[in-house]
This record gives sequence, C-alpha cells and structure tokens, in this order.
Amino acid sequence: MRKLPWIAPLLALAPCVLAQAATESPTPPPQLGLCAACHGEDGHARIPGAPNLAGQPYQYLLQALHEYRNGERKVPVMRAAAGPLTEQDMQALAHWFSAQSPCKPKQADAP
Repeated sequence: MRKLPWIAPLLALAPCVLAQAATESPTPPPQLGLCAACHGEDGHARIPGAPNLAGQPYQYLLQALHEYRNGERKVPVMRAAAGPLTEQDMQALAHWFSAQSPCKPKQADAP
C-alpha cells in the first residue's frame, strides 16, 4: 500500500480552517448603505423606532423585505427602500444582517 505522508498535516489543519470559515462575517452587500442609515451597518439601530436587525433569522428578514417591497407591510419609507432591490440584493442583505451579533438587551434604569 502506498503511503501518503502529506495527508496527516492536511487533516490536522482541517478543524482550524473550518472554524475560521464559520466565524468570518460575510462581505457587506453594496446595498447596505441605504439600510445602514437607520439600522446601522451592524444591524444595531441608529435612530429611535428603527428595529435592530442584527442576528434576526435569515428567513424572517428575507420575508420582511418581500412584504415591504410588495406593500403587505405598510411602511412607506421601507417600501421605497425595498422597491428597487432584486431578489439577490434582498438575499444578500438578509444574510448580512442575520450573520451579525445580536444587540444586547437594554437594562432598565435603577430607581
């Protein structure tokens, strides 16, 4: 049987490579700028009333974008923002925000 001495080092490195790939954030989508004005690049809302998107489930975010675009959700500013997005744009944005670290809950002020 032929020995493959190069296999052992590759197998030893595999867990490290996989762990790094799992922790890397996706590349920010080009359409992020418009969203970031209210929701922040990291999905942590920048203005009062804008929801935090960081860490929300991908399917939820994608469905919400579809509903804004087709008028099921009646928020004019979001309808205008989602209107020109392609399916690929919406998928990229949903993937980006779902991969961000969720916001920490705010603690109530002590009396």
